[in-house]
Amino acid sequence: MTADSRLILVAQIAGGFGVKGEVRVTAYTAEPMALMAYGPLLRADGSVGLTLTSARPDKNGVVGRAKEIATKEEADALRGLKLHIPRDRLPAPDEDEFYLTDLVGLQARDPAGVVLGAVRSVQNFGADDMLEIAPAAGGPTWYLPFTREAVPDVHIADGWLLAVRPVEVGEREPD
Repeated sequence: MTADSRLILVAQIAGGFGVKGEVRVTAYTAEPMALMAYGPLLRADGSVGLTLTSARPDKNGVVGRAKEIATKEEADALRGLKLHIPRDRLPAPDEDEFYLTDLVGLQARDPAGVVLGAVRSVQNFGADDMLEIAPAAGGPTWYLPFTREAVPDVHIADGWLLAVRPVEVGEREPD
């Protein structure tokens, strides 16, 4: 799968709304109404999950009608369904900007240029984004905070980022 055909998580079905078959969708996009512009929202396997035909903003996303849902019960049955779009449906980022998903697969290099591993995923456990790094030498993955201090340089086009590992508790900083 090419980088531009990867599926990007953009929303999740929260369940039915009202009694007339509307569905509540939690949006993971900066602008929730953008879900209408993306076309059919896909399941993780690439099949169509939800096609919004109308929507209005809601506190966590949108409430709307979908081609696949006629009743509240049908909407509730899809609760929890994660909805994706192909990466190429997202607008191109501004210069010097990127999507977090574009970090996946980049080499993580230390300040001396040594390859530490590759970005396996970007996670957020509630505080800040964390890069999950799969070590080049194998073994368990480790996490790097996605902050300016820990990742001062990102070179998407060249396929790498600079990774400055934080000093572990009990370690001394190099002289």
